[in-house]
Amino acid sequence: MATDKPSINAYFGNKGLFIAGMTHLSGNEALETAINGGLFIDLRAQIETDYKKFDVPEVLYLPAPELMSRLAELPKDRPLIIADSVGLRSREAVRFLMDQGFTNVANLNGGILDWEHDGMPIKIDNSKKLSGSCTCRLRPPGK
Repeated sequence: MATDKPSINAYFGNKGLFIAGMTHLSGNEALETAINGGLFIDLRAQIETDYKKFDVPEVLYLPAPELMSRLAELPKDRPLIIADSVGLRSREAVRFLMDQGFTNVANLNGGILDWEHDGMPIKIDNSKKLSGSCTCRLRPPGK
């Protein structure tokens, strides 16, 4: 159930849905934030980001298992849009970052899957497309 947003959100203003204590941005809201100085944090593994990338001004590629050890790389003075494949790991990461004192974080609702579906800007390298009969067997072409 959605709750009311705090009266002042210096980083996201009236953008997104405020659910369970965190902001969830649509693709359009995240893109607007990125264009205005927000930083995308992409939690996907390199094998996933090699094929499809968010086409936004600035992205930090930080695989989810490395988040805790690379926390010092994250700026506290900019809005951070946390993204992954479908918005599940990113939601967990937003909660973790909030617990670490970050107040400028938002989840990209639906991850790159909804981002692409909604026609948001994306870079695709077809030579890095994964193939296989099931998710557990995905691999780059020719391997």
